[in-house]
Amino acid sequence: MEWMLMPLRRFAEFNGRSRRKEYWLWVLFFVVVLTVLTWLDIKLGLGGSATGTSSGSGVGFNVNFGPLGIVFGLAMFVPSLAVGVRRLHDLGKSGWWMLLAIIPFIGWFYQLIVFTQPGVPGPNRYGADPKGGGEAGVFA
Repeated sequence: MEWMLMPLRRFAEFNGRSRRKEYWLWVLFFVVVLTVLTWLDIKLGLGGSATGTSSGSGVGFNVNFGPLGIVFGLAMFVPSLAVGVRRLHDLGKSGWWMLLAIIPFIGWFYQLIVFTQPGVPGPNRYGADPKGGGEAGVFA
């Protein structure tokens, strides 16, 4: 649970580095809470909807967020952006690469690939290795 909520403690910290574990557990936390809040929006009649479709060619879904989901999403925007920037720093890239998310599909796919890569071992220009240790060997 500590790793999931670490971006909230470092919520506006755009310097330093974040491990894959911190980033992906944050994404898991965000998706689970947003799903629960959207369900609550629908069940409490506050707004929002979720519909699914199935046809011979595939399955699709549509989600419209209600006020609880929107407030949560807006409140978590800065922590999500900060952990993404720190994740890029762990890879030795500038935080400006987050702007690729503006490009539909291509930018999203690129970020998905990049965020799954292991970080640069040892310190880089953005700080010390979050896994600790200095120069790591190939099998470390």
